[in-house]
Amino acid sequence: MTTTQPTPFDAEIKAKHRKLWASGDYPAVADLIAPLGRRLVDALHIQSGEKVLDVAAGAGNAAVPAARDGGHVVATDLTPELLETGEARHKDLGITWRTADAEDLPFDDDDFDIATSCVGVMFAPNHQRCADELVRVVRPGGRIGLINWTPTGFIGELFGVMKPYAPPPPPGAQPGPLWGSTDHVRSLFDGRVTDHRFTTTTVEIDKFPDGAAFRDFFKAHYGPTIVTFRNIADDPTRVAELDSAIAELADRHITDGRMEWEYLQAVLTVV
Repeated sequence: MTTTQPTPFDAEIKAKHRKLWASGDYPAVADLIAPLGRRLVDALHIQSGEKVLDVAAGAGNAAVPAARDGGHVVATDLTPELLETGEARHKDLGITWRTADAEDLPFDDDDFDIATSCVGVMFAPNHQRCADELVRVVRPGGRIGLINWTPTGFIGELFGVMKPYAPPPPPGAQPGPLWGSTDHVRSLFDGRVTDHRFTTTTVEIDKFPDGAAFRDFFKAHYGPTIVTFRNIADDPTRVAELDSAIAELADRHITDGRMEWEYLQAVLTVV
């Protein structure tokens, strides 16, 4: 399979991405959405002994339930600090934790039975390169399982609110929530997968009593929010604007202390 090759410019982008996701405490954010990993693994019907690759795994929201179901799991992420957290939490599961780039995976063709990514690969800048790599490392007849935030759901809206205040993306980078569109996912894997199973649904979040509580938690823990506020730190007016905008957005989505975050789940079979 021919894939788009990384360029020297990518090294700078990757360094920035590693620093972004190491900011704050992403595992604390991932704990909010821990049920998503189990849902994705259940949809893939992992069998004991199957080789599973979790791409952009973070601290292992999908890798952990895959290992508990008997998969031989390799969890990869661009940010080693996240893998270290996962390994420290789950030493007993036999997961291999390995630093790797979703756009340039260090594995042979057809090496895995299954590849997963739970709101992970969607944040790599080059969507097509990621899709190419997922197809390359999964054997024919194997499965790819993805969960991604939708453009129209709460997290997609959050990125829209932050965009005017955030550092400019690298040239050619695509917005992560595009991975939450069925048409976009189909186009990325066109002709190379079959048996498409798409489900759009939500995960309930009950941690935040109001929008201010959500904003303050994400300002302290979530890398993209931290970097966005850091980008405007010398402009108190813009900081106040973004503070207000995020709290107002979250308030619109909170009812009786509960939020529903929409995502797309995709299960694909490699041709």
